[in-house]
Amino acid sequence: MLKSIEKNNLSFVDPDPIDTQSKTNLFSNNFFNKIKKNKGAIIGSVILLFFIITSALAPIIAPYPVNEMNFDDSLQGPSLEHWLGTDEFGRDIWTRMLHGGRVSLLMGLFAVTISGTIGVVLGVIAGYYRKLDIYIMQFIDILMTFPSLLMAIAIVAVLGVGLTNAMIAVAISAVPSFVRVVRGAVLSIRETEYIEAARALGVKNWKIIGRHILPNVISPIIILATLEFGGSILSAASLSFLGLGAQPPNPEWGALVYVGKSFLSQAWWMTLFPGLAIMLVVLGFNLLGDGLRDALDPKSK
Repeated sequence: MLKSIEKNNLSFVDPDPIDTQSKTNLFSNNFFNKIKKNKGAIIGSVILLFFIITSALAPIIAPYPVNEMNFDDSLQGPSLEHWLGTDEFGRDIWTRMLHGGRVSLLMGLFAVTISGTIGVVLGVIAGYYRKLDIYIMQFIDILMTFPSLLMAIAIVAVLGVGLTNAMIAVAISAVPSFVRVVRGAVLSIRETEYIEAARALGVKNWKIIGRHILPNVISPIIILATLEFGGSILSAASLSFLGLGAQPPNPEWGALVYVGKSFLSQAWWMTLFPGLAIMLVVLGFNLLGDGLRDALDPKSK
């Protein structure tokens, strides 16, 4: 009988404006209409689709083998044969950029997935269980005293140089951002009337978190994950540029810029095009993230 009363009462209390808004914003026509009207989000989406599709199809559309050397064609500028020129070993830059995009995008995806998962769990625990809040946030505050790139460098120094360790370092350095955003959202939601009603009816905490709290923090998580995706790619490229991430001959964008800097005066294309790719992808994620923020804002008209 208690479960029946609980279910009936929750169905009456559930349609809170905040709770309903979160669920409708993500799937309503209004959400997609706002995205369509946002030029920045459209431009960012087009940029990202271009790099995602070309990177995914790299083994098919790449004109040359990724590590094929031809010293007769070394350091050639952009031409019809080599669209973006060649490097010091005669390898095609366009081919290496296509394959490098696969590495860079996967590094960003891995970093955001790991940091987002850990950050959401810690943020929900800190925001809902107040006794644990002070301990978790003190640890997060300590992490946030270090710039994210500096923290990533320190982690790589401990774990060792390499692509996998660079991804782990970037993921750990992004955790504090997720924790603080999720915790703030949970703190505001846990004091609402429908959460108090659920507690009064004896609903278990994990059910409250899964049914009422997590659906309400999806919007800020999606926005932050989109923005952090670009930041993670930039941080991973920075580590590779410093020689701490992907190692030659691995064609990651940051590693390509690192190699090209030694030939900047005689082969500018080796640095320009990989650097331009990093810039455009980060710009695309930032534009898309801003568009999602405007579309998911319940106060926007």
